[in-house]
Amino acid sequence: MLTTNRSDASAATGIGRRTLLGALPLAGIALAMPSLVRATTGTPLEVWKDPNCGCCHDWVLHMEAAGFTVKVHDTGNNAVRARLGLPQKLGSCHTALVGGYLIEGHVPASDVRALLQQKPKALGLAVPGMPIGSPGMDGPAYGNRRDPYDVLLVARDGSTRVFKSHNGKAST
Repeated sequence: MLTTNRSDASAATGIGRRTLLGALPLAGIALAMPSLVRATTGTPLEVWKDPNCGCCHDWVLHMEAAGFTVKVHDTGNNAVRARLGLPQKLGSCHTALVGGYLIEGHVPASDVRALLQQKPKALGLAVPGMPIGSPGMDGPAYGNRRDPYDVLLVARDGSTRVFKSHNGKAST
């Protein structure tokens, strides 16, 4: 009778212990792939801005650093803002769309993530004007100044309520 070092199960499948142990690292890589793909693709965000606006460019960099995949339209944002139904009084220098929501102005990435997680029935978020210290309006170019500002949740009828207040002490 011929004897082997394989168990009955491995003899039946033809897979030896060495083959199985050698395949374990590959199995780990395969299991990690979905998270690697998610990490590199990011949440898609589309933004309309003036091609010469430096603070808009810096806000795009802020969103990309936070894991968003940004598609930029350097065509200005007045027409798209009007088409999407955002009241002019809530306007700022760039308009974005993400996950079916409108994002107007220098909204921090953390607030956009919170919006996408909470999924309220709303048009989106807005930071009217261009508050110093908000993402894209921060850093040495602004003397590292941080003014307090509110991120507004904009209802479909144009009404607003405060979504998050930023006290000006730290940027998120």
